[in-house]
Amino acid sequence: MTPALQHKVDFAIRLLQSIPQDGDIEVSFSGGKDSEVILELAKMAGIPHRAIYKNTSIDPPGTIAHCKSKGVEVLAPTINFFDLVKKKGCPTRRARFCCEYLKEYKVCDRAVQGIRRSESVKRAKRYHEPEVCRIYDKKTSCVQIYLPILEWTDDDVAEFIAERGIKCHPLYYDEQGNFHVERRLGCIGCPLRSDNGKSDFVKYPKFLKRLIASTQTFIDTHPQSSSVRKFGNAYNVVFHNLFTNSYAKYQNLVTGGMFPETAIDAKAFMEDYIKIDLTI
Repeated sequence: MTPALQHKVDFAIRLLQSIPQDGDIEVSFSGGKDSEVILELAKMAGIPHRAIYKNTSIDPPGTIAHCKSKGVEVLAPTINFFDLVKKKGCPTRRARFCCEYLKEYKVCDRAVQGIRRSESVKRAKRYHEPEVCRIYDKKTSCVQIYLPILEWTDDDVAEFIAERGIKCHPLYYDEQGNFHVERRLGCIGCPLRSDNGKSDFVKYPKFLKRLIASTQTFIDTHPQSSSVRKFGNAYNVVFHNLFTNSYAKYQNLVTGGMFPETAIDAKAFMEDYIKIDLTI
């Protein structure tokens, strides 16, 4: 291990050992590479902990099995993702209510999380200290969050995983067995992905069909919603979220603007892109 990484590991262990041990300490385990690192650090620090995976119901296949192989406790969601869409509509980059229901809820008063500032500009701006207080909702008290790898880079994560001989989720490895630290694990079709989740739906097209069907149920049961007024049906809603970055662009595409003959049929366009019949 390089001296620079050893320094970060030593800091992480001291931080973890500073956590009061008068109650359960949650190690938030998503199945991803960063959660592998914090779980290993918790073991190295010798702190009592509960490694917990919050099942979102839309994580990549094999995630639950991988978590169980690590001895991680799996918590079932109070509502699965598609039923949530039926009640609240299709999540977007600006309306990520799904996280609140499926991932961001309190289990223990103290939690260790694998957040890293280098992952995004937003995280770099939001997180400055390795210990923060977070209130998930008005009904719960503060959860003290510890961030032992806040300043780690991808190279640090890859080196640590190699040094400690950690076996990560199968999706981090190519066909030759090479580890790819740049890959990210998360909910299928997450609107926060750089491509709005399109590549996930190409890989798992049945998830897209279920998303459309659940969104249509929401539209049918909420006739006064803005989704009905602006889009009319679930195909248009999902097309807008996946393939456009503004409502104006969406309107121009589906109407053809000044050239009506170029208007796009959202369902046909997505079927051609995803290569699956999306009839619901």
